[in-house]
Parts: sequence; C-alpha cells; structure tokens
Amino acid sequence: MSVQDSAETAVLVSEWRDLLARHAATACALDRELSERFGLCMSDFEVLERLAEAAEALRVQELAEKVHLSQSALSRLIGRLEKAGLVQRAMCEADRRGIYVTLSAAGDERYQAARPLHREVLARSLAGHRPAGG
Repeated sequence: MSVQDSAETAVLVSEWRDLLARHAATACALDRELSERFGLCMSDFEVLERLAEAAEALRVQELAEKVHLSQSALSRLIGRLEKAGLVQRAMCEADRRGIYVTLSAAGDERYQAARPLHREVLARSLAGHRPAGG
C-alpha cells in the first residue's frame, strides 16, 4: 500500500466515522426530544411522515423499504402505533397476505404537531454539515 493510498484511506475512514457520529448524535437528539414532547421515537416519526406523504395507503413491505427497517421490526412498530390510535391496518383485498397501513386522523395531528420539532432538531444537529448548494 502506497503512502497516498494510506492517506486516502485515513481520510475515508475519518469521514465515515464523522458520518456515524453525526447520525448517532442526531438520532439520539430526535429520540429524546420527540419522546419528551410527543411520545414518539425517531422511527415512529419517520413512519408517520412517510404515511403523511403518501398519496394512498402503503403496503407494509413498501413502507419497510422506505424507513429502512426489517418487516418484523416495522410490524412491531406499526402495532404500537395502531394501539396508540395513530395508524390503521387493513388487509389487501387482492392479496390476503398483504397489509396496508394508513395514517389516522390522530396520527396526522400528532405528526403535524411534531414536525416543526423534528425539523428544528435536524437543523441544529446538521448545521455546518450540509453539502454545497443544499
């Protein structure tokens, strides 16, 4: 390995570690502040937001891909959100194995209330780390 390769590798590793640290700090801040004020964790908020942005109900599999959770982890999360009255599940009429998820009125209300705090935490946590033009 040349000195240049070693220097480039060190930069890559440093950038990777910085990315991980920023992600962890942002995730912890989101979890803490969303939980304290709205009873939501970061993943709860992400699911509510994806459902709020969707033009129609989303299949659990499609939602799992969007929020980067396994289907089993997402199913547990959806179960908690459904129990809290924030989402609704329905069976797919065409494919009885499929399950659709929609945002309830209470879920939309909680999402809309939590959204400004979410954006505030992102702005605070990611300040100075945005790419040029972003």
